[in-house]
Amino acid sequence: MNLYIAEKPSLGRAIADALPKPHKKQQGYIEVGNGDVVTWCIGHILEQADPDAYDDKFKKWQLDHLPIIPEQWQLKPKFKTKSQLSVIRKLVKTATQLIHAGDPDREGQLLIDEVIDYLKVSQAKKSQTQRLLISDLNTPAVKRALQQLKSNQDFMPLSISALARSRADWLYGINLTRAYTIQGGKVGYQGVLSVGRVQTPILGLVVNRDAEISNFIAKPYFQVTADIQTSNNENFTAKWQPSDACQPYMDEEGRVLVKSLAENVIARINNQPAKVNEVKKEQKKQQPPLPFNLSTLQIAAANQFSMNAKLVLDVCQSLYEKHKLITYPRSDCRYLPKEQHNQAPSILNHLSQSELSITEAAKNANSSLKSKVWNNSKVTAHHAIIPTEKSAKNITLNSFEKNIYLLIVRHYLAQFYPVYLYNHTKISLIITGGLFTSSANVPEQIGWKCLFKKDGSKSDKANLDDDISQYLPDVKQGDILHCLQGNLLEKLTQAPKAFTDATLLAAMTGINRFVNDRALKSVLKDTDGLGTEATRANIIELLFKRGFLQRQGKLIHATDAGKGLINALPEQCTKPDMTAQWEATLNNISEQKVNYQSFMLPLTQTLKELITNATSQLPVSLKGVKSNQKPAYKKRRRAKKKVA
Repeated sequence: MNLYIAEKPSLGRAIADALPKPHKKQQGYIEVGNGDVVTWCIGHILEQADPDAYDDKFKKWQLDHLPIIPEQWQLKPKFKTKSQLSVIRKLVKTATQLIHAGDPDREGQLLIDEVIDYLKVSQAKKSQTQRLLISDLNTPAVKRALQQLKSNQDFMPLSISALARSRADWLYGINLTRAYTIQGGKVGYQGVLSVGRVQTPILGLVVNRDAEISNFIAKPYFQVTADIQTSNNENFTAKWQPSDACQPYMDEEGRVLVKSLAENVIARINNQPAKVNEVKKEQKKQQPPLPFNLSTLQIAAANQFSMNAKLVLDVCQSLYEKHKLITYPRSDCRYLPKEQHNQAPSILNHLSQSELSITEAAKNANSSLKSKVWNNSKVTAHHAIIPTEKSAKNITLNSFEKNIYLLIVRHYLAQFYPVYLYNHTKISLIITGGLFTSSANVPEQIGWKCLFKKDGSKSDKANLDDDISQYLPDVKQGDILHCLQGNLLEKLTQAPKAFTDATLLAAMTGINRFVNDRALKSVLKDTDGLGTEATRANIIELLFKRGFLQRQGKLIHATDAGKGLINALPEQCTKPDMTAQWEATLNNISEQKVNYQSFMLPLTQTLKELITNATSQLPVSLKGVKSNQKPAYKKRRRAKKKVA
């Protein structure tokens, strides 16, 4: 008997639907027509054991117990799903072949593997276990996946990477949380000071940004523009480009800080000839924006619909599991495998029948076009989030589901429209020895941009440049034009903006921008970041629940408790450098570039040093700070009525 072990019931039902009928539904599993069985976990049904499972003395939080480092790691069944684990245990014993059907990511790989290990499956049976990778819950897609089973052994590095992350989070969180909570109590802070390998650097980003805003002092800076006229009385504007000689009067971003310098330029160029130094004309093209991965989808939804990351993830899960309208949503990839292009005509046909606002766009899409998105070398364990071969016709979507679905569909449809073509012109002028420039873009072929016409947002790359910046006359090198006058533009430097859901997610995914270590900064790619696609939303929400972050409209700020915690911690815990390096190492484990021990041994040594640091000084920054955490609910006893 083949036993399919899915990550969750919805995936289990989808697998069963693709297997022979008749089906016999049992408690916790489904028997299919050929005698095979499909069962499922309910997410993680095992979790890391509590410290007191290793030694009863750890029930009490004491500094002299730290650091707690298990010699032999233990898992325990989650209380709510114990019965389902018992079902899986019985089925595993009678199965001749196991098929691992966890979600196609690092966490999904570990989730089933740890159950197989916990149930003490024989080495022979484990070595023969197969891997089923499903990213689309519709029956045709599941049937295709069932024809492409792989050896589960090929995915062991992915599982080891997830295991290392899980244990690292336990070690770091348990030990530092206990240490700082104990020390915080000594200065009067009554709440739990939760410290996490990922959550604390995220909190650090917000605390540091708040401090930058609070300490910011606006400074004036100056720009000069010139009103230019041709011999045919055609007018346009050019901007002054300060020379190297002006550097002493400029800041590091090239802004002129001395008003008299700008005023001197204006006085010199008024009513003066302007010689055309150079004219550059070139046709440029812009490829369609790539389909979404989870983070980019969350960022777009935050910008356009003010949806927080957790809400976007929940909506995606509904579109994936309940409605089966999109592929696996917890993806970190924005590319598609080449063979997926064969499904494009069918997907476009279903979209054209959806009766949504994209129906006509789907009908006009050209399925023969092949953008750069189809690239096997850039596809990871899962591909970009795209619509499935299922029509949304007759499916009732709420407003959140509809907005997210249309975002996903639009970026997919863009792959089947021509590139955006425009003519870029740049004119360089010399006016009394000073350099002035002017540029403009003139569209030649709108292409995929027609899909984004009604979007007033500037949130994605599709809308970064205006179609037409200004009209430029037809001039050539050597022409003598006339500068009517110069104009002084006085501006103020702007304080950094407070984080929003969108910008905080963008910071987490592009964490190299916030890394101080130059060597590490050069190694990290934009795809490396804090946390994973599956965990980022929950980590942000956790910081709110624990009272370290708060919202003011769309803006995210740190609370006094959040600021106090960050100021109490050593810098290496609050900066992303160390955590980003760990994430990069975890990725290297999954790619078999390094091993488990090369990650865990340095981590435990660092942990010991951090505990020593925590116990050697009190967190005075938390003195007088009240905990925002709500106390546990206590049921009030009703007074007994007196009998008259």
